[in-house]
Parts: sequence; C-alpha cells; structure tokens
Amino acid sequence: MVDFVLVPGAWLGAWAWDEVAEVLRAEGHEVYAVTLSGLAERHGSDSAQVGQQQHVDDIVSVVEGNDLRDVVLAGHSYSGIPVGQAAARIGDRLRRVVYVDSNIPTDGKSFIDGWSAEGRAWVEGQLAESGGFWPPLAADDYVDQDLSDEAIAAIVSRSTPHPGRAISEPAHLVRPIGELPTTYIKCLMDGAEPSRDVAAQLKSPNWELVEQPTGHWPMFSQPAALAKIFTGLA
Repeated sequence: MVDFVLVPGAWLGAWAWDEVAEVLRAEGHEVYAVTLSGLAERHGSDSAQVGQQQHVDDIVSVVEGNDLRDVVLAGHSYSGIPVGQAAARIGDRLRRVVYVDSNIPTDGKSFIDGWSAEGRAWVEGQLAESGGFWPPLAADDYVDQDLSDEAIAAIVSRSTPHPGRAISEPAHLVRPIGELPTTYIKCLMDGAEPSRDVAAQLKSPNWELVEQPTGHWPMFSQPAALAKIFTGLA
C-alpha cells in the first residue's frame, strides 16, 4: 500500500478527488487530497495574493507534516506545475509523480508563459477585471468533455476564483523533472497528443505515457478508471 497525495487543478478543492479517493481507500491505500491556499474552503478576499510557491509549500507540508513515505503525488491541470516542483523537494519520500492531463513546470516560467500571445492577453485581462483572480469557467466550457449534467453543475457551483499570482509566478525547480519517475496521463478528448513540452519529457526513460479516453476532468467523468490507473502504479 502507498500514500496517494492528490492535488486538484484551477478553481477546485480537495473535494474534486472524493470519488477517486473512495476507490483508493477501499483498496487499502492512504489518500491525502489537498486544497491549495486561496481555493475552496481556503478562499478569502486576500486570496488573489497567494503565489505559486505557496502552493508548492502546501503540497510539501502535507507530505512532510504527515511523515508520508512511498508517495504517489498526482496533480491535475494547473497543479502539475506546483506538483512537479514539490516532487523534487520531497526527495526519497517520492515513489512516482503523476500528471493528470496537466501542465508541467519549466524552470523560470509561469503557468501562462506557455500560452499564445492572444491567450495570455485574455487571461491577464481577466485578472485585471476581477481584482487579481482568475474567474472559474462557465457551464458551457465543460461541454463535450465526457461529463454528466450533474457533474458540470457540481463543478460550476463549487468552483472558486483562482489566485492570479499563482498562475503568473515562475516555477523554481531544484531538480530536473525528467529525472523523476513519472507517469503522464493524457485525456484524449482534450487533445489526442501531449503538448510539446510534455512530449520532450517523454523521451526520458523515467517517464511513461498513459492514455485515458475521456475529457480533461477524469476525476469526475471516469473516477473508477482513473483510480485503476493510480493503483497500477502502487
């Protein structure tokens, strides 16, 4: 049995992993789902000032504070960036990093640095208009992602604005992510091929690619299948 530390993507809290965690715990694993600072039950009026490095610290604190060993550390979407940094910091406590259809960290670059000029201008405009927050998606943005109406309604109703600093601060890697044992899960309904930076890392013998035939939020669309992938790494 291993310790799973599960980190949700933008706008979401630990609750996003409830169904996956239930399956893993039923199989005897320990599961620690993380709510990052400034989100969900940790959201407040000053949350816009929460930076990406605080999110890295949040993850490291869960691992070290609970004295976890043999850790499978998984990050979805945005959280792949702080997860990749935290994975290097926890040293020999790490069993494997799992990126769930996520961004991955590049030293010195932020979440939005990899976006097109048009996309970056769009998100920076949103931050300016919302007082430093990145507003959650609307229901229409979740269409054609293998999600039920009930799942979409739950996501939309429970999402909270994401701290703007967290997506604009650069990553700081203490070790190249290509050196870490890693599984990248590509959700095929969100694009058939990994991004260019992920494809480059997949050339490392330490990395493997797993494909899942669902949308970008597999913890809601196919939680049992995602849990099965996780347990295959345990």
